[in-house]
Amino acid sequence: MDYDIPLIVDGYRQGFFLMSEDEDEKKSSTLSWYSSNARTLIPLDDRFRYPKSLQRVLNQNRFSVAINRDFEAVVEGCADRPSTWISSELKAIYLALYRAGWAYSFETWQDDTLAGGILGIVIGGAFIGESMFFRIPDGSKVAMVKLVEWLRDRHFLLFDAQMMNPHLARFGAYIISNSEYQALLPIAVKRPCSFYP
Repeated sequence: MDYDIPLIVDGYRQGFFLMSEDEDEKKSSTLSWYSSNARTLIPLDDRFRYPKSLQRVLNQNRFSVAINRDFEAVVEGCADRPSTWISSELKAIYLALYRAGWAYSFETWQDDTLAGGILGIVIGGAFIGESMFFRIPDGSKVAMVKLVEWLRDRHFLLFDAQMMNPHLARFGAYIISNSEYQALLPIAVKRPCSFYP
């Protein structure tokens, strides 16, 4: 199926994000645009933090980092959970966005095994995180730390995590109002940042 990529990107540019909802017991789903009264951001300044135990993992260099080494596997990993908003149609949209240069997977690897990853949409200086997962303990945590370093080095303004959870809170994630987000987002998406050559 062909998707209107510019229209989808414009939706993200305006502060919306896609999610699917189960329609019935057969797990067919409907895809809709969503927004919220509050947005969760991962800080790209000194408010970002992580547990000391994770620093020991980082010092051991057990994981290597890659971008788009296996984008489809990251999408599948993010969707592989008992309850997920990532339907088969949304997987196809992510793949179309990836092929068009808008969607990226930031991955951790242990030798030739995918340890974890973060899926996101990149527009200008905004990284809009869609989901994350791990298969090896600490895989997604290391991906988070390395992604923040990557975004900082490239002068990104915004790391949008959409919704708060206890895992994100451990990294210093914070909530802003939708009005604050709508003021910040247009500045971020216009910033000329290069996420990956």
